[in-house]
Amino acid sequence: MRRLLPLFALAPLFALAADTRAAEKDAKVYEMRVYHAKAGKLDDIHARFKDATFPLMKKHGITPEAFFVPIGENKGNTLVMFFSYPNMTAREKSWKNYYGDPDAQKAFNDSQKDGPLEGKVEMRFLVPTDYSPMFKIEMSKDERVFELRTYTATKGNLGNLNDRFKNHTLKLFEKYGMTNVVYWNVPKGDVGDDTMLIYLLSHKSQDAAKKSFDGFRQDPDWIAARKASEEKGGGSLTEAKNGVLSEFLKPTAYSPLK
Repeated sequence: MRRLLPLFALAPLFALAADTRAAEKDAKVYEMRVYHAKAGKLDDIHARFKDATFPLMKKHGITPEAFFVPIGENKGNTLVMFFSYPNMTAREKSWKNYYGDPDAQKAFNDSQKDGPLEGKVEMRFLVPTDYSPMFKIEMSKDERVFELRTYTATKGNLGNLNDRFKNHTLKLFEKYGMTNVVYWNVPKGDVGDDTMLIYLLSHKSQDAAKKSFDGFRQDPDWIAARKASEEKGGGSLTEAKNGVLSEFLKPTAYSPLK
């Protein structure tokens, strides 16, 4: 479960993060935030990021990686974003400086002059798996869609799930035309550190994604790898309810990753 926090109320909690993740303080860390805009306010959030927030974030060492909205009807007025930092210590310093910056405070307050923009903010820290491709900021020459997939492993099976992806799944995804963008687990000490695998794929289209997965699921190598991993893990490696979640996303006009 992601942590639910109001936007500028995040600042007092930053100091706690470094303590709870001391073992990983020198590892590169990513942050996923999901903003749920109030009705009619999503365009204002887009404008604030594009016109004011990006330069200020970069000034303070925060790297915006990708910004997405759901494909189709965006019932939740949702904006999904990813940031990266050299390590957790750098993150804490960057956000402390950002929230203390008068220009950042002014941009936030100006954007709120007609009322709050965000209903709630969801936040999760992520660390790359040892088999993940390097998450590269790039702009594709061709249009593509992204798929955010969230797996919840059954008890004791996150290691087996990671092994299956590392040794079999990534190569089979590529065989069927899917692009592996990045794979993450949750840092030690956070909720889900023993169950969560979150990753991004890209596809030419949603129809292409369906065709790719149809072929993947029928591949004899996948069937054999799944059977072997489940025999080793004592059953399914993912929970029966909400064990595999998928959401198709498209980049915003200002997203570094497209």
